[in-house]
Amino acid sequence: MQDKTRVYSLPRWRLTRWLADAGPQVPRKIRVALIGGLFGTLPVFAAGVANTLVVSAAIAMRMPTAPFIAWLILEIFICSARLGVLIVARRAAVRECETPTDIYLVLGLAWSGSVGYGVFVSMTSGDWVIATLACVSAAAMVGGICFRHFSAPRLAAVMILTSLGPTLPGAALAGEPVLYVAFAQVPMYVLAMTLAAFKLNKMLIATMSAERENDYRARHDVLTGLPNREGFAEAIGSTLAVAQRKGEKCALLFLDLDDFKTINDTYGHAAGDRLLKMVAGRLVHTLRTADVATRIGGDEFLVLAKVHSSEQAVEIGQRLIAAVASSYDLGGAASVKVGVSVGIAMAPEYGSGFEDLLIVADAALYEAKSKGKSRCCVASLVPGRLAAGEPGDGIASGVGAAA
Repeated sequence: MQDKTRVYSLPRWRLTRWLADAGPQVPRKIRVALIGGLFGTLPVFAAGVANTLVVSAAIAMRMPTAPFIAWLILEIFICSARLGVLIVARRAAVRECETPTDIYLVLGLAWSGSVGYGVFVSMTSGDWVIATLACVSAAAMVGGICFRHFSAPRLAAVMILTSLGPTLPGAALAGEPVLYVAFAQVPMYVLAMTLAAFKLNKMLIATMSAERENDYRARHDVLTGLPNREGFAEAIGSTLAVAQRKGEKCALLFLDLDDFKTINDTYGHAAGDRLLKMVAGRLVHTLRTADVATRIGGDEFLVLAKVHSSEQAVEIGQRLIAAVASSYDLGGAASVKVGVSVGIAMAPEYGSGFEDLLIVADAALYEAKSKGKSRCCVASLVPGRLAAGEPGDGIASGVGAAA
């Protein structure tokens, strides 16, 4: 329904916010997607514009009086304005700039009000050909309004009412008793189409929520809520590409908990899962906003961080070691401590691809484990060798063989 290459702004005015409101529990991303739906379905938009312009022009030619000439002029002005705002909004959305959403919604109301005006003056004109043409056109527009605007059901309801509602005072003033049937027919039609818009909106939100939930589950670790390997690979790919274009450095940190198996065997898998969730929370709390962390399985985590140098990467690793080292309350009076070893691969020195960096970081992690655990080991700039860095020491001068 929405073109994912375009992002439209949420409305800011009080009236338009109310008209486009999707409910208190709807996430912002879904609200943005729903607003995007109002700018889509261009064939329906074009058909509606063509219909009202042709009908108003035909009626003005048949009865060239002030009310009908005014309606034609009003239709030309509103339809032209809507088309212009739509073009501007779509171009701005591609550039992710602010879009004139409020103006677009107000012009939609103005258009439906113009249709309603045409119905009213046609029914009170005494010309039943004109009245029939205007009423049939308005009824046809209601279907298009419901289909095109059900992502904002309040807006659809108001547009349906303003376009078709004037048939009731028109029937009352027409002086033809047979038209009084409209007092039973029109409210039922308006109510049915309004309820349809709300039901379609509810179904759309449920579908979008399910899609986003499935997408989230596919890219995140169920236990910790961190991105999983697939989600992390996507994030690291885009981050490394941007860093390469800008000549920036990144560090991939490979973390593995020390002696986690002992804790898992002693206290059980449930306690081990609680520990992993708490470790993940500490990682997220310790890292900077731009850094990305993931759990790739078991007790292994990865972190991607933008850095200026390998020394800064080691500092980040040291902070993570210190954060993880604090004790954990596993419940039932069980309090444990766990360490973490960190292997670091720098980009672009060791490549700009996820798999290449992961191999180097894994080798650095092996080196850290072999040197006593709970320490950093950053890949040396000397190909095939690693430099060990310990808390407080930066990058140590000693080197060890890569695995």
